[in-house]
Amino acid sequence: MQFAEFATRASEMEAEPADLATVALVRDLFCDAGDDLPVVVRFVHGRVFPAWDSTTLDVGPRLLRGAIARAAGQNVTAADVEDRLAEEGEIGAVAAGYDFGGQRGLAAFAGGDDDGLTVAEVDETLRELAAAAGSGSEDRKLNTLFGLFNRTTPEEARYLARLVLGEMRIGVGEGTVRDAIAEAFLAVEETGETTDSEADDEPNDETRDETDGETRDESEERAAADDDEDPLTRATDEQLRAVERALQVSNDHGMVAAVARDDGESGLADVRLEVGRPVQAMLAQAGTAADALDEWGEAAVERKFDGARVQVHVEPDDEGETAGVSLYSRNMDDVTAALPDVVEFVESRVDAPVILDGEVVAVDDDGAPRPFQEILRRFRRKHDVDRMRDAVRVELHAFDCLHADGEDLLDAPVTERHARLSDVLDDAGAVSDLLVSDDGDEIAAFEEAALEAGHEGIMLKNPASAYSPGNRGKNWLKRKPDVETVDLVVTGAEWGEGRRANHLGTFLLSVRDGGDYVEIGKVATGITDEELADLSTLLEPEIVSENGQTVELNPSVVFEVGYEEIQASPTYSSGYALRFPRFVAVREDKEVADADSLARIERLAESESR
Repeated sequence: MQFAEFATRASEMEAEPADLATVALVRDLFCDAGDDLPVVVRFVHGRVFPAWDSTTLDVGPRLLRGAIARAAGQNVTAADVEDRLAEEGEIGAVAAGYDFGGQRGLAAFAGGDDDGLTVAEVDETLRELAAAAGSGSEDRKLNTLFGLFNRTTPEEARYLARLVLGEMRIGVGEGTVRDAIAEAFLAVEETGETTDSEADDEPNDETRDETDGETRDESEERAAADDDEDPLTRATDEQLRAVERALQVSNDHGMVAAVARDDGESGLADVRLEVGRPVQAMLAQAGTAADALDEWGEAAVERKFDGARVQVHVEPDDEGETAGVSLYSRNMDDVTAALPDVVEFVESRVDAPVILDGEVVAVDDDGAPRPFQEILRRFRRKHDVDRMRDAVRVELHAFDCLHADGEDLLDAPVTERHARLSDVLDDAGAVSDLLVSDDGDEIAAFEEAALEAGHEGIMLKNPASAYSPGNRGKNWLKRKPDVETVDLVVTGAEWGEGRRANHLGTFLLSVRDGGDYVEIGKVATGITDEELADLSTLLEPEIVSENGQTVELNPSVVFEVGYEEIQASPTYSSGYALRFPRFVAVREDKEVADADSLARIERLAESESR
């Protein structure tokens, strides 16, 4: 597929306001993608690599602006691009505003005649860019991007720029891709015929899209979307579930699309968890023991650790010895090298292929938990790992088992998964205690003991529930009595004054509102001088534009922020402001997509007013 064709289709999706019509556009793109299907599926998400793969292009806004300026011609500087970005507010629009045609005569990048970029060429080139490392790698990345932009039309440049930053912004979420895969490769045209699955399993009136957060009545909405010029397909609930399950266990949308096309539902059913390929973590929402008992009758109760989520993958060799241990963060980043002590601990105790879920907690010499910020010092460490290992001691507390000795356990109940966890991890101290009770007083005593031991609170789980990767459903509840915090995206900052003049000192905070970000306040307290220097180092590469003391930042970093109250306020675009906000930590274990939404802020504000 030509990249120009992909860009045209992406433009159509971006302009389409209707959800079902967008699904149809994505479906048609997938049907026409041919051998490029896996790449096309990733590209509509703004990804070059599968979601489970922590490989990155390692290209920041500054380097991208430099490449665009160079491709635009000798009279354009990176500062010119930055000025345009301040006006346009979005890098794709800036790239589309330049005519790179004058540079295309430099055939060195096109091998003579240029028939245009293909999707495969863009994918291959970006992968080469990601592999560039070491001395001179930034110049090589700049040259590579220049070569790509040099061959683009304005529309191609728009989506290439967004793809490089991982911000496609065309209104296509994971739920849309799931539906489009099912519609493209599993459903049949409405001709009165039914598939075997439709005959055997009458679809429910409603299906819940966990990713997009929408409930839709299939029959009514699909009928409303009917178009005489476009045959209407109809994916059943069963077909949607087949795609959803394969996505959950593989975390690879491109691969799942290819399997659905080539092997149908039976092929999707054969997609399994793989040791070494992380999946998204199951998430919890706030709740109480009373909520849990009212809903489930009894609850499985565990301590809530003040640590960092980690997924443990153990792969044995042919003789049953441990061949390798891999550790992944909640964001599915590979953190194995930063936690050699955890690797050694697991190697000495696990002798079967397993995938475990748990927390790594920083502890003092007596084994008491230390603050969350301490464990993050280990997670972000790339150098001097041995020194930091001595400075911050950590322990693994595993609480779930997703796979054991060749058997996937996602569909097994909590209690069975915990029993398997105890079997495969030969260390009772590393396995989280599990209390199954229908007695509120017994649960309260368990919570009190957890708090006295220095933990955050308790987790309450439906004992019969499955493990649903990436979902924040009602089967896991977290209960902690501490001051409420929110996870907010840093979208701007201000340079400090006096001894802090060389550091960013005040940070503008925003919440997610659909695909955009709306401001909710600023934070400058609770930050030590050492932390301020670290935050400046972290955020300076994300500067998009500057105006005096104020800078605009690429939304890429999440802060955990404590507050006393959420108030209605006309000052910020969210309509709310935090009273007495205080910096708690950088949530390096969270993507900006995991930050709190405006809807949650509204719920918190409403609950405070009761």
